[in-house]
Amino acid sequence: MSIVISVPVREKTEWWCQALRELMPEWDIHPIEDCPDPRAVEYCVVWRPETGCMKPFVNLKAIVSLGAGIDHVLADAELPQGVPIIRTVGTDLTQRMKEYIVLHALRHHRALPEIQAAQQRHQWHPVIVPPATSRRVGVMGLGNLGAVAAQALAALGFQTVGWSRSPKEIAGVTTYAGSEGFDAFLTGTEILVCLLPLTGATRGILNAETFSRLARGASVINAARGAHLVDDDLLAALDDGQLAGATLDVFHLEPLPAAHPFWAHPKITVTPHIASQIDAPTGSRIVAANIRAFAETGTVADIADAARGY
Repeated sequence: MSIVISVPVREKTEWWCQALRELMPEWDIHPIEDCPDPRAVEYCVVWRPETGCMKPFVNLKAIVSLGAGIDHVLADAELPQGVPIIRTVGTDLTQRMKEYIVLHALRHHRALPEIQAAQQRHQWHPVIVPPATSRRVGVMGLGNLGAVAAQALAALGFQTVGWSRSPKEIAGVTTYAGSEGFDAFLTGTEILVCLLPLTGATRGILNAETFSRLARGASVINAARGAHLVDDDLLAALDDGQLAGATLDVFHLEPLPAAHPFWAHPKITVTPHIASQIDAPTGSRIVAANIRAFAETGTVADIADAARGY
């Protein structure tokens, strides 16, 4: 029985291998490039795998995504067909995302970027903002991460609304669904949070049309995928005042190129894909439990639907 691991940085691959070996001593675990016997491999644990890297494993039983999303797995044009994909989610990941969304929603709500800019000019700038109960915050995507983030925002007193592909019920959150609910969800929203899965339907959804439907002077937080955002539309909306600010944790190309205009834009906060970053000591426990359960039963709760893209 063999497991191979593929993470873009070799040191991180070794980190994951070591963590899983300690939890699963009965398994042979190797970096994908060091696999001694491809026919023995039953599970591939991957994050942004190279195209074709899983093709040699003819006895593959499942692919494990080191994250809640599977778009990075489906991007492999030579992906073995019909192999189940297991998502990696858990309380640690949802806690981290909740912290990130609350942090940056409050930063925009309390005009902290504006105050920090005034500090750099040595200006005393007492900004008065409404209480959270007067601020409408919208969360796009109400899966594991989005639902928890929306509940945390509602607990702070924000007027919290949520939007998803299919109807959801979340205590304290007014929810909308489908294309017919999108306009009502956006109208009056002052802080827009994107936690959608990346699919053909959601690619480029953070665009000029979407921004135009928000309250003027709104802010955007994208902690989902870079491809949700049309970069030029964001820059235009910030420059004409339709948007007051943006926090971006994900990008079309990562690391974000040094010459990209997002780095120096005064209304944009860039973070290096850390909103809900998984670590080997915590994540390996989730991965090990899922592989063991799948090996015993042929399924786990976090099986993704490849046809839907999440």
